[in-house]
Amino acid sequence: MKKILPGVLAMAAIVVTSNILVQFLLGDWLTWGALTYPLAFLVTDIMNRVYGVSAARRVVLVGFFVGIICSLIGTQIIGEYGPLVALRIAVASAVAFLVAQLLDISIFNRLRDGKWWKAPLASTLVGSVVDTALFFTIAFAASITIFGAESDAAISWAWESVPFLGVGTAVPLWVSLACADWAVKLALALIALVPFRVIVTKLHPNVA
Repeated sequence: MKKILPGVLAMAAIVVTSNILVQFLLGDWLTWGALTYPLAFLVTDIMNRVYGVSAARRVVLVGFFVGIICSLIGTQIIGEYGPLVALRIAVASAVAFLVAQLLDISIFNRLRDGKWWKAPLASTLVGSVVDTALFFTIAFAASITIFGAESDAAISWAWESVPFLGVGTAVPLWVSLACADWAVKLALALIALVPFRVIVTKLHPNVA
């Protein structure tokens, strides 16, 4: 456990920071949390490359439970329009994080013997697509009604019909939010290759 402690602390910090920053808007389509959350994939991939699948999964589980704690706290804080974190958003966040991160680990492991950049890039891109699709669909899709009227009312703002990213055909607001979020994840997946290479080389030159 000691060897992966930096990864555990980094993952916990990213999850906590992202849960705080998601409350603050960045332009019309993003929150500041969109810039920090994708770093979770970087931490997972570094742990996977240096310490293996088992270590990466332990780090992800820590992030998962920290995320649940943050969501539970958020559901108890009442803002102007109700709880800061609606039940369905809390569920969406937990499900998306766990599924996407475990998928990232699996894909990375399958590609780990190829070019150094293939595993982190492919696993992060696929994981990001799944993460975005699961989170925004569970959290905001009007067709999902299992969470009850109160939880739905808390996110009804996301159903407003607006031009896609401000310029296209009218779609529910959450669709534009999802696409903008994924675009950030895509950009950060490419940028993260640099710190991935540097950190892995420093921690374990033989597996870089």
